Amino acid sequence: MRVWNRHSRIVDVAQERVGALIDTLSTDDDRLWPIGAWPPMRFDRPLGVGADGGHGPVRYRVESYEAGKSVRFRFTAPRGFDGFHEFTMRVTETGETELVHLMVLRLRHPAWLTYPLLWRPMHDALLEDCLDRAERELTGTVRTPARWSPYVRLLRNLISGNKFLRLRKNKVPPMSTTAIR
Repeated sequence: MRVWNRHSRIVDVAQERVGALIDTLSTDDDRLWPIGAWPPMRFDRPLGVGADGGHGPVRYRVESYEAGKSVRFRFTAPRGFDGFHEFTMRVTETGETELVHLMVLRLRHPAWLTYPLLWRPMHDALLEDCLDRAERELTGTVRTPARWSPYVRLLRNLISGNKFLRLRKNKVPPMSTTAIR
């Protein structure tokens, strides 16, 4: 099974500002990755070709990097992911700047089953949060903020072991602002 998954956001700012956001990935001053709601992107060295790392259980190696323009990551895990994901930016015909995340995969067992059930909904939610963060960083606001689907909220609760979904005798579980959106 082949996957082509693209998320993008158009902002009316100079391309240098968008490129600078890409350059902050995995740094202590990361202004692109939604680290408040998702596992942080981390590498064994500064962002550059050959750096190994990832976020949560998703692992990859930096395959190419052009400062201020793009970065491509080659997947090394989870099992069954054969492909890459990348952040790039381009100037539109109207002079605005588009930040693009593209993921291209050839799924192998067991990912042909786990991708549609687990990885895709989580990936899509994470990327929309990432683009919201970029838009907020670049413009000061988010025109149409992303919202997690009930299924994504369920997956996040199950994966994190959040006790919110477990029934408690005579107790109302605490609400978590990061678990429920």
